[in-house]
Amino acid sequence: MSARTARDRTRRRLRLPSWTATLRWKAALFIMVMCCFLASVLGILVHVLVSRQTEHQARDAALVRLDSVVASYVAGEPLGRDARLDPPELPPALRDMARRGERGTQLGQRDGRPVMWAVAPADGKALAVGQDYGQRAAVISGLDQAIIGSAAVAITLTLIVGLYATRSVTRRLHRTAQVARRISTGDLDARVDDPRAQRPEYARDETAAVAAALDAMAASLQSKLHSEQRFTADVAHELRTPLTGLHAAAELLPPGRPTEMVQERVQAMRRLTEDLLEISRLDAEVERADLDVHRLGPLAERAVRGTGQEAEVRVVRDCEVETDQRRLERVLGNLVVNAHKHGRPPVVLTVDGPVVTVRDHGDGYPDELLAEGPQRFRSRPKNGRKDGGHGLGLTIAVGQARVLGTTLRFSNAPDGGALAELTVHPPRTDRRAADGGPAAEDTDGARSAEDGGDGPASRGAGAP
Repeated sequence: MSARTARDRTRRRLRLPSWTATLRWKAALFIMVMCCFLASVLGILVHVLVSRQTEHQARDAALVRLDSVVASYVAGEPLGRDARLDPPELPPALRDMARRGERGTQLGQRDGRPVMWAVAPADGKALAVGQDYGQRAAVISGLDQAIIGSAAVAITLTLIVGLYATRSVTRRLHRTAQVARRISTGDLDARVDDPRAQRPEYARDETAAVAAALDAMAASLQSKLHSEQRFTADVAHELRTPLTGLHAAAELLPPGRPTEMVQERVQAMRRLTEDLLEISRLDAEVERADLDVHRLGPLAERAVRGTGQEAEVRVVRDCEVETDQRRLERVLGNLVVNAHKHGRPPVVLTVDGPVVTVRDHGDGYPDELLAEGPQRFRSRPKNGRKDGGHGLGLTIAVGQARVLGTTLRFSNAPDGGALAELTVHPPRTDRRAADGGPAAEDTDGARSAEDGGDGPASRGAGAP
């Protein structure tokens, strides 16, 4: 195993869960760390101050008792139970102080209990008084436990309050992100509608400012898009009348190559105008599918014949689908025309159940189309030059597929060529059966397979 592999595995092993990257988790961690820091600092300060005060009081009391014991020793009276000469438990430092003729105090032990010792010199010996310090030590220990308990309760309460306070902010941020994702998918009617951004009597925070900016951006984008759609529709609509007259005038020209060129250009302009009108209707989302049940194989063959292009139709497994015949033929026809225009033959349309694929054997789709989808008025050059395409065919195919509620994917085949895959919905009864409902009636393709038929059918369809 290389060192780099070991480092990568170590990083993966030490990687934190994804939820630790959330703002709420970071706020909770910050609150907890700050509370622990403050509680530790305050607890240490209180412990030190109380301990010093208690020890100072014990020293004063021991010195007062020492004065009384020294007076009794000088008078020859009994010393008392807490006073002794050179006791063995006396700390060595105090014994040395007494031998030097000095007085002093120090915490120590006697019989396993804390004691405050006080010493004074007496005939070359150490006269010591030991007062019990256990009760004072117990008070300090109880104070420490109270500090720890109260700090734990305070940290818990602060953490709960902090999480509740950040919950509102994180919820508003999540809603703003959700609306932003909806806008990115094309739902320009989505708005955050944050109350703090809409009502001036509320104090506007940073989250409200972000929500207001997102709503303003969506409104501006929607307005510009609607203006563009209206402009496109108006231009296309206004062009239809002069193009109709131009087409009629071109029909009156004398036969010849110039006349054919004029008629071809007029026809191309008419197709472009119709495509622009169709795109404007798709952008406005006013199109509605007229759904009915159809056999997918014959429908695909009819779509290919309508293009006037040569394409091989392979029906691997036919089935019934619920779709709009006109719109589906439009989608498949545009895919076949695009394959001929930008790819190389043979162009193959395959029906395998509810999945229809259209493939050519050219250079494949460009990377920008696979990454961003079809873009209008962006057509790939063929053989180093533009071949008259306007980039509207695939755009219309995607829009009509969206109206049908189907899925249209673009990819490149592993062995070369562009591949478009369209998944059509089966009838509702088949969908209920797939979800566990009543079983639907078998299709002809399934029955022929069970009866030991001849296998997949392969039929060619070309120009009429």
